[in-house]
Amino acid sequence: MKQFEAKKNRKTILIIDGGGRGAALVDKYGQSKQVGKILVVPGNDLMQINTRKHVVTYQNLKTNSVAEILQIAREEKVDLVDVAQDNAVEAGLVDALMLNGVPVIGPTKLAGQIEWDKAWARSFVGGYLIPIPKYKIFYTEKEGIKFVKNYPKRSWFVKASGLAEGKGAIGAKNANEAIDAIRKMSKFGKSGETYLLEEWLEGEEFSAFALCDGKNFKVVGYAQDYKRVNDGDLGPNTGGMGCVSNPLIVNANIKNKISKIFQKTVDGLRQEGRPYIGVLYLGGMVINGNVYVIEFNARWGDPEAQVILPSIKNDFIEVADAIIFGQIKNLKLEIDNKVRVVVAGTAKGYPIDYLSVKGKKVFGIDKAIKSGVKVYGAGIKRDGKDWVVNGGRVFYVMADGKDVIAAREKVYKAISLISIEGDNLHYRTDIGWRDIERVKQ
Repeated sequence: MKQFEAKKNRKTILIIDGGGRGAALVDKYGQSKQVGKILVVPGNDLMQINTRKHVVTYQNLKTNSVAEILQIAREEKVDLVDVAQDNAVEAGLVDALMLNGVPVIGPTKLAGQIEWDKAWARSFVGGYLIPIPKYKIFYTEKEGIKFVKNYPKRSWFVKASGLAEGKGAIGAKNANEAIDAIRKMSKFGKSGETYLLEEWLEGEEFSAFALCDGKNFKVVGYAQDYKRVNDGDLGPNTGGMGCVSNPLIVNANIKNKISKIFQKTVDGLRQEGRPYIGVLYLGGMVINGNVYVIEFNARWGDPEAQVILPSIKNDFIEVADAIIFGQIKNLKLEIDNKVRVVVAGTAKGYPIDYLSVKGKKVFGIDKAIKSGVKVYGAGIKRDGKDWVVNGGRVFYVMADGKDVIAAREKVYKAISLISIEGDNLHYRTDIGWRDIERVKQ
């Protein structure tokens, strides 16, 4: 791989993502005095709203359009590419950029296998004595169904081994539900051809994020995502309906355990010849004071990025340099002590059937922003003077505060100002309920 030299003044940044996570990155890079222009593949029209920097989107491209992205990097003389999307990692975009001498944040395809191949990841993690649920890998529908019939009352999670947009994990409380979930693996195409049966652990989930330079790492923050579509953690899994930063379940003891897991993982990947450079996402569960790894992702989470990125006080180019040039150990990371809550505004019917909502107008975004929150665009586009729905997760509203009560009050006041034509806006009204209960005790 070609080596590249540090530049004191990066002018053009290219971000690979289309949703709220990408919008949060646009906001963060846009705060740097060193950044003049931001390009986003594919991006969305609402990304411009949080920065005065010039933002150009390429909404006709996919995040795994490697050749086209390379061409953009050359033509626009891009100074840094931030690959924040899983399909791009699996497609080898980072490798291609490195081979062409383009500075890039993100793991190589081999390092990113820790996300895009759950079967491989389970074997890797288990080999380094990192606590994980008991699991079994299957390659045909028939063998999985035969296996679960031997355990009629056992609960499982059935997981597609490949990428499935956050929807590839299906809970099953008994054999009949597990069989149904196994049959649904086919809808994920190639990603579901190999699948896992994992024991259903009872505990409290969290996510943690580390900045890695291939050798060293620094934990940058913690969050708690609410994945189910409806209040009370009911309904189907989604890509995430909202989250809270630095949840109270992650106390000093848990932080210590998380750090040790990151250390084993970063060391292990380096020993395997897959040094990890970029943001490493640990999805974990706390059970009786112990931490179990549910998954690793090879990028920022969505919607976790929307609460963690705003907490970083450093110029983000300084952070990027530390990742790229192996200087994480020397990075003096500055994090504020605010609590943040983000809530996803979705089209009614998401994640099952929301096509009838596409194209409908979205009202009140400007009013929400004036109330002192951030609004990050996702499945939304501009149609003349109007904002219209263009996907399932339409936008995110994020607010900060001295504690979860203050942040939550602010975010829900703001999102109440937004609507979708025909009463087609859906959002959870209980994001952060676990920490609210803890605060009230």
